[in-house]
Amino acid sequence: MNLQANFEQIPLKEYAERAYLDYSMYVVLDRALPFVGDGLKPVQRRIVYAMSELGLAASAKPKKSARTIGDVIGKFHPHGDTSCYEAMVLMAQPFSYRYPLVDGQGNFGSPDDPKSFAAMRYTESRLSPIAEALLGELGQGTVDWVPNFDGTLEEPSWLPARVPHVLLNGSMGIAVGMATDIPPHNLREVVSACIRLLDDPDATIADLSEHIQGPDYPTEAEIITPRNELLAMYQNGTGSVRARAVYHMDEGNIVITALPHQVSPSKILEQIAAQMRAKKLPMVEDLRDESDHENPIRLVVVPRSNRIDAAEVMQHLFATTDLEKSFRINLNMIGLDGRPQVKDLKRILTEWLQFRTDTVTRRLSHRLAKVERRLHLLEGLRIAYLNLDEVIRIVRTEDEPKPVLMARFGLSDEQTDYILETKLRQLARLEEMKINAERDQLEEERARINVLLKSPAKLKGLIKEELRADATKYGDDRRSPLVQRDAAQALDESALVASEPVTVVLSQKGWIRAAKGHDIDADGLNYREGDSLLATVKARTTQQIAVIDSTGRSYSTPAHTLPSARGNGDPLTGRFSPPSGASFDALTAGDNDMRLILATDHGYGFVTRFEALTGRNKAGKQIITLGDGAKVLAPQVSADPARDRIVVVTTEGHLLMFSVAELPELDKGKGNKLIDVPKAKLASGVKVVGVAVVAEGKGEVTLYAGQRKLTLKWSNLVEYGGNRATRGGLLPQGLRRVERIETTG
Repeated sequence: MNLQANFEQIPLKEYAERAYLDYSMYVVLDRALPFVGDGLKPVQRRIVYAMSELGLAASAKPKKSARTIGDVIGKFHPHGDTSCYEAMVLMAQPFSYRYPLVDGQGNFGSPDDPKSFAAMRYTESRLSPIAEALLGELGQGTVDWVPNFDGTLEEPSWLPARVPHVLLNGSMGIAVGMATDIPPHNLREVVSACIRLLDDPDATIADLSEHIQGPDYPTEAEIITPRNELLAMYQNGTGSVRARAVYHMDEGNIVITALPHQVSPSKILEQIAAQMRAKKLPMVEDLRDESDHENPIRLVVVPRSNRIDAAEVMQHLFATTDLEKSFRINLNMIGLDGRPQVKDLKRILTEWLQFRTDTVTRRLSHRLAKVERRLHLLEGLRIAYLNLDEVIRIVRTEDEPKPVLMARFGLSDEQTDYILETKLRQLARLEEMKINAERDQLEEERARINVLLKSPAKLKGLIKEELRADATKYGDDRRSPLVQRDAAQALDESALVASEPVTVVLSQKGWIRAAKGHDIDADGLNYREGDSLLATVKARTTQQIAVIDSTGRSYSTPAHTLPSARGNGDPLTGRFSPPSGASFDALTAGDNDMRLILATDHGYGFVTRFEALTGRNKAGKQIITLGDGAKVLAPQVSADPARDRIVVVTTEGHLLMFSVAELPELDKGKGNKLIDVPKAKLASGVKVVGVAVVAEGKGEVTLYAGQRKLTLKWSNLVEYGGNRATRGGLLPQGLRRVERIETTG
């Protein structure tokens, strides 16, 4: 026995390549991409055809969906019943298909959960009226027929669509190495563009876009994509479309009445509620779903007060939820040449009009052949009427009347059979008159069809007339309004936080927390063992706080993110990444434009804006240059640098007051000398204790030296006034060992 004849030996690489290529071509051509002619994928085409074969027209009584799916998978589509039923359900959902092809009865899902449909044994279905535009010409010689999967039946290769269905309901699919995302469009607009292209084959895509201005989704959400981007999408065959929910105000509440295509109301509620739980929507008090049968989409957002800007709230929600959604567009389909291609708008309409022209031509040719056959038979019958007696004689007397009749009257085989099958009652004079009338009518129809087939202009006219009729019969107004708007922007994080007073507390070991209110006794808080208070600052939850480490680097974080003061707080090293061995020495908070005095205990400093201390880098940024052994002092706020005074005091008891305006305003650096401390004194341990800012004419400061303290009012401070970088005046005996200075008025 020769085993070699039973198998073929080929390299594994070649086999794998061939097998994967075959699979890829199957997925591309027979599963994922629609055909430009009827706009259907094979499974959709087979469902529609099987339903028509079951007599499930729009006027028929619906049948169980399981019956339809059984026919589809048993006769034409040998795949899973679940996926096949899901494809049929999708064609029945008015919120999924712009023009549903199936009329479903029972639970076919909802916008909230499109896949919540009942099992096919519970639902019933039939074709919708517009399906007639796909099937109406099926038996008129308009399509090629191919064997089904087991060769026992035949199925159409495509359906003879009378309208450009590929654009009407669109399509989504993922093939091998390619995908398709065709949006739905309005029937009237598409038909209008087709007629424009028939009248003017040289029309540009811009011309056609005057008719098809953009997609038309099944929802009433606005399409906010700019006109030029929509045009570019139709020119390239790729792009994106942005849709936005529609809302109105009702007694101070925001009522959302339309959502973008395929956006679930429950998901929107979940997204908004998540922001509310995270305290990122302080302007929203409540959220309700009031959707019902009369109002399929009615989501109510209740603002916290009537002072809230609803438009601002919605702009933020558009940017942070699916209330505004972008849809990818990829006009990829199987062309008339049987190959997948991303096509521009004109190419799609041109190919479909070619498809429609071929379909109408085949329909007319098919009808012409039937008319000519009928006329041929009627001509034979007419000859029989004119020679009725002779015909009867031959039929009665001849053993084989057929060849005798053919020879005697010059009849064809088909005509002779027809005469012999004619019943006696049809030989009446009245029947002869009917035959003559039918012959005249058919000859007139034959002449009309011949004129159409021989005149491209008249054929175009017929196509236009039929397109207009279908647009009138099945068309409707645009649902998705085209409104040009800018893309939404989310509110700044600070705008989403309720503005509340807090006191930020920093410990010696770098643990930070925030207590509600400004009347906090920071010394009375609990600290970890071996830790104690370093600094406090009054802030608001909408502000940033900034800390400066021992290397002069600054770090910032939003105040509202700090842990509660009920605990010990969080270590700053968990938020930031300071250099090894660095400690956190200073704390401040404020708004970006606030002016600060940054100074070191070596007597140098400068004015800067609070914004200079902030940033998102966990490693911070260098803000103040420290000399050897220098330490940053607590930053001081200057409300009016042009009029404020800065008070500087040293551990040796020298105090100097001068104008803040004498200091430079820098983003970073070492700054200028504040008070003159000789190098020898610095070397022996004399430092600047601190700085304070006082308002001109009314400020006062308090000095602390051991158990003693001294409050200097403006009248006293004037005595210590001088120019920047001088030594200043000497404090009274007993207060020269100053430990700290505070602004107290």
